[in-house]
Amino acid sequence: MFEKALGLNADGLILDLEDSVTAVNKSSARDAVVRWLQDAEFAGKERLVRINPQDTPWGREDLEAIVAARPDALVLPKVATRASVDAVDQLVSATEKEQSIGVGSVSLLLIGTEVPEAVFGLPAMAGNGRVSGVTWGAEDLAAALGSHAKRDERGDYLDVFRFVRSTCLLAASAADVQAIDAVYVDFKDAKGLRKECHDAAMMGFVGKLTIHPDQIDIVNEAFTPSEAVVNEARELLAAFAENEADGKMAFTFRDAMVDVAHLKRARRILAIAAQVAGQTG
Repeated sequence: MFEKALGLNADGLILDLEDSVTAVNKSSARDAVVRWLQDAEFAGKERLVRINPQDTPWGREDLEAIVAARPDALVLPKVATRASVDAVDQLVSATEKEQSIGVGSVSLLLIGTEVPEAVFGLPAMAGNGRVSGVTWGAEDLAAALGSHAKRDERGDYLDVFRFVRSTCLLAASAADVQAIDAVYVDFKDAKGLRKECHDAAMMGFVGKLTIHPDQIDIVNEAFTPSEAVVNEARELLAAFAENEADGKMAFTFRDAMVDVAHLKRARRILAIAAQVAGQTG
């Protein structure tokens, strides 16, 4: 599975030491992931490791061993408060210093909605300076709530999960970190995944977690600005430059009124396009 992952068309790879590993295999799985981080050629893919929560018997050892192997980020499951994120931040800083790694080199991706109380602390947790992204999860939250279902008969999220999804996006945006949409667990339902990706991209999410190789291309397509969208953004920036020279920051563009909000969106589109071009170039 390690070798197959390296050949996938994903932006980043997450190695899971938490739910997918049995208690008896926690130590050996950790050792295998450390070796993989140290020896594998990732060809530009981000390297992330989902460690066990710090209140488990394996959390502290996971953190110290994985940080020493210099991943790009730790994925933190079941975080509940800003204090818990700050505590991890401090432990990572201490390990970075011990290992002569630049302090701040290892970022944090929060799975910020797996316990109900975490939802109310998302803005504060996302504000920790080491956090680079926030995602959300419905499976553990549904279990905690006692939910009998997560979606209605049309396949749309029920209200509580829609609320959590929106809260994740708002908290990430407020903290100026990446908002990553949750996994789509039915990996055989390409149509449903494509719709969910489209909706997430329209809302402002910048990516989506995947759980199966068949999902990757669909996700990449949805979150990569099309050539037409990129060209329109370039035209809009040129139009702003021209109108600003005449003292105007609100004007008509393609039969619609535009202002500074549209300028910000155009710049964001071009930044994403440039990043994608850099990864594929």
